[in-house]
Amino acid sequence: MEQLLEDIRRPDANHQRIAERVVRTSASLPQLLQGLTAEKARVKFGCAKVVRVVSQRHPELLYPHFDFFVGLLAHENKILQWEAMFVLSRLAQVDGSDKFASIFDQYFSPIPGPMMITAANVIRGAAWIARAKPQWADRIAREVLKVRRAKYQTAECRNVAIGHAIVSLGEFFDLIQDRGPVLRFVRQQRRNPRNAVRRKAAVFLKKLRPSIEKCRSG
Repeated sequence: MEQLLEDIRRPDANHQRIAERVVRTSASLPQLLQGLTAEKARVKFGCAKVVRVVSQRHPELLYPHFDFFVGLLAHENKILQWEAMFVLSRLAQVDGSDKFASIFDQYFSPIPGPMMITAANVIRGAAWIARAKPQWADRIAREVLKVRRAKYQTAECRNVAIGHAIVSLGEFFDLIQDRGPVLRFVRQQRRNPRNAVRRKAAVFLKKLRPSIEKCRSG
C-alpha cells in the first residue's frame, strides 16, 4: 500500500501506468480506494485519476465496490463527488445486478441546480448510462431536459449546462423513443445567447438529420 501511494503522490506520477499495475494486481484496489479519502490532496486526487482510468478500461474490477462510490456522491469534497459520478456512469455497463436502479433518482438529482459543475458531470455521465441501459433512454432524456428550468449561480452557468445537455442527448438520441421534446429543446437553442451552445445545437441537428427525418416520416 505504501509503495502504491508513494508512486501516486510523486509530482511526475504516470497515472496510466499505475492504473495498468493496479489492473494486473487487483489486490491493491482496496488500498487505492482508501487513498481517495487520504488527507493529502496529491494522494487523494492522484488516486482519483488512477481510479478514473481503471473505470474506463476495466469497470468490472470496480463493480464490487459500487456502494463505495455511491457513498462518495454525498462526500463533502466536490471533486470526489464528480469522480464518483464519472465512475458510476462507467459501472453502468457492467451492472449485472441492476444496482443503478436504486440510485437513479439520487444520481440525476443535481441537474436542476444549484451547482452547475455538478450538474454538468451528471449530464455527461447520462449518455454512458443510457447506452449501457437503453431501456432507460427516455427516462434519462427527461432528466437531462430538466436543465431547461435549472437554477444555477448565473444565467450563463445554465447556458453552459445546456451545451453539455445537447452533446449528451446527441450521444444517445438513437435510443430515445419520444424524441419530440428533445428536438424542440435543441431547436430552441439555435437562439441561445452563448455562441458555443448555438454551434452545438447546429451540429446536433446536422449530424442527426437522418434520424430526425425518419422520426418525421414515422
